[in-house]
Amino acid sequence: MTATLATPADPVDTPAHRDGNVLRWLGGYTASMIGDSVYYIGLSWAAVQTGTPSQAGVVMAVSAVPRAVLMLGGGVIADRFGPRRVVIISDTVRCAAVLAVAGLLFLTGPGLWQLAVLALVFGTVDAVFLPAVGALPARVTSRGQLARVQGMRGLGIRFASVVGGPLGGLAVAVGGAAAAFTFAGVLIAVSVPLLISVRLRELPAGDGPGEGAGAVDGTVDGAEGTGVFGAGYGGAGEAVGADAGKPGHSGERVVGERGGRSVHERLTGRGGGADAAGGDGGRSVRERLTGRGGGAGAAGGGRMVGGDGGRSVRQRLVGRGGGLGAAGRGRVAGEGGKREGRRGGRVGAVVDSGERVVGEAGGGALGPGGAAWQDLVVGLRYIRRHRVLAPLMLAIALGDLGFVGPLNIGLTLLADERGWGASGMGSVLAGFGVGAGAASLLLAVRGRVPHAGHVMVYACLGGAVAIGALAFVPGVLAAVGVALLIGLLAGLSGALCGALLQTQADPGYLGRVTAVASLVSLGFAPLSMPLSAAAIGAWGTGPVFVVSAAVCGLGGVVALCARNLRRAELPM
Repeated sequence: MTATLATPADPVDTPAHRDGNVLRWLGGYTASMIGDSVYYIGLSWAAVQTGTPSQAGVVMAVSAVPRAVLMLGGGVIADRFGPRRVVIISDTVRCAAVLAVAGLLFLTGPGLWQLAVLALVFGTVDAVFLPAVGALPARVTSRGQLARVQGMRGLGIRFASVVGGPLGGLAVAVGGAAAAFTFAGVLIAVSVPLLISVRLRELPAGDGPGEGAGAVDGTVDGAEGTGVFGAGYGGAGEAVGADAGKPGHSGERVVGERGGRSVHERLTGRGGGADAAGGDGGRSVRERLTGRGGGAGAAGGGRMVGGDGGRSVRQRLVGRGGGLGAAGRGRVAGEGGKREGRRGGRVGAVVDSGERVVGEAGGGALGPGGAAWQDLVVGLRYIRRHRVLAPLMLAIALGDLGFVGPLNIGLTLLADERGWGASGMGSVLAGFGVGAGAASLLLAVRGRVPHAGHVMVYACLGGAVAIGALAFVPGVLAAVGVALLIGLLAGLSGALCGALLQTQADPGYLGRVTAVASLVSLGFAPLSMPLSAAAIGAWGTGPVFVVSAAVCGLGGVVALCARNLRRAELPM
């Protein structure tokens, strides 16, 4: 399945709320999210009706555990094969699995093993779907519209949460779990053609690699070159495939025999030829770079495959005229032609030229087979070294850890302690939902928030103060007002965090970046709920809400202290 690319004539600055491409993506995403809500209601109801409470808990855990464990791998898959392709395939599998179990339940009735298998399949595929769908916004609109898209996405999520529950309950009441699964499958099925119709924009030069390619970073084991291919000529690594022996630029020896060696031998230096940056005769560095005077190509940092015979730089890059392509650092597989990534002015490429070639390209993540683990390591290293993404991920983690406990199990226990009842708790939750929806609407209408980093920081800090205050308000009405403020500030900071992730991350890493953020929010943050419940049982709601607010506020402090994050701006 090949992604459809926007033509150059497509308007790049069309407002997202008027862009049919974005609206198709939003419609597909929202339909899929509503289907998810209906599915989980049907799954939990069927599990409770079929088995004991502990067995029902196991079924729900079977769905949640693989999603958390495999999420990072799902990000690698999204970057390797492209988010659009992965979203379409994974959404189709989710739809087929739900409808298959629905049909089975109509024929045989509910059984725990059927529900467990469905939960396992759905949770596993979700681990691939979520990073891919999170990486799509950067490819369906211009960078200047990403804040508006995040606001529209937030509205879609709020709409799905509002209508998904009642629709799921209605389906269960009418026809049981089988009807709920059927309805969920139909909703997910509606999303598939909408997602297929979404067109991907070409990545502008300098924004990073396209789908299936890796960004190139010229760093090699702490050394950074200054040339054109990856780290530049004569870096700290090796080049294989020169025609004669002579010292390389960095003092390492080049041994040239190509002879009849295989690709593997030329890559590893076995069967003749040794390590280092190469050429032949007495050519200068410039001659070796430009291909004049015969001999091989230039060496970047890490392993490189060179050509011979006076080929130009372009010929060596695209694999014409015999020989193989060029390289940078980190594993990249070239399949079917040039894979090119640009970052910070450096250019790297890996060429197939009729044979599978594995080169090193820093930060790029796409090696064959067993290189998937390396892809993941490179992605995590990219986040850790990024001056904005690293503190942003930490701020998101702390914010979610401090937020999830009080606003879920904590609110239930607070309402019970104060005698507000179920209706009072529902009113407080409604206040939060209205505030979060207002924040999403603000971004969707306004489209851009000046000084996004500063606004995100202060919204996070203000939201933390409001969380701490919620445990001390005197009545339901005051609690609703505070919850509305929490929703507004948390919704604004969350949407800005999402927009900054989309704009700061190299598109070639968005799957892995989204996977890490999703793992923090969906995998780690929910662990705070049992901890919050136990702490409230021991010390009461007041102290626990204050501690949770402090944890949430610490995320804002981290962002405030990170200069590059604090000063981050969204594109115009």
